Parts: sequence; structure tokens; C-alpha cells
Amino acid sequence: MICGVKFCGGCNPRYDRGEAFKKIKEHFTHRVDFVIAEEGKTYDFLLIIGGCTNCCASYKQYNWKTEVIKMWDEKHLPEVIEKIERIISN
Repeated sequence: MICGVKFCGGCNPRYDRGEAFKKIKEHFTHRVDFVIAEEGKTYDFLLIIGGCTNCCASYKQYNWKTEVIKMWDEKHLPEVIEKIERIISN
């Protein structure tokens, strides 16, 4: 399973986005490959990591098969992990 990851530009981060991403990657070690999203490639799903409630990072230029998961607060970690678990179990 390959996840394309897109970070916002970081103009107004309200939490440590890199640390949140690290926790997600650690949870899915050996089950999901997380890569920085690139145009022209197709991913099983996308993870958009915004730093504030605007969650303005663009992602329409990427290709994905199942869904787009967005987070803009560290409190979203359990929900994001649950959504990814659901995707990889199908």
C-alpha cells in the first residue's frame, strides 16, 4: 500500500506536523509506504497534513485510488490512524 503525502506550506502551523507524521509512519511500519506525493504517479490514498484549520494544501493534481485523508490538528491522529487501518484492511 502506497500513500502519497502532501504537507501544507507551513505558514501558520499550530502543531509539529513532522512529529505527527512520524507517529503515523511508525504506527504503519512495514504495512504502508509513505512517500511525498508527486504529479503523474498514482497512490492508493493521499494524506494531506495541514498546519491549521484552513488545511489549504492543494492535492487535486495528484492521482489516488481510494480516498483523501486530511488532518490539520494533532488531535486528528487517532482518527487518521483509524481511517488508514480501514483502507489497508479492505
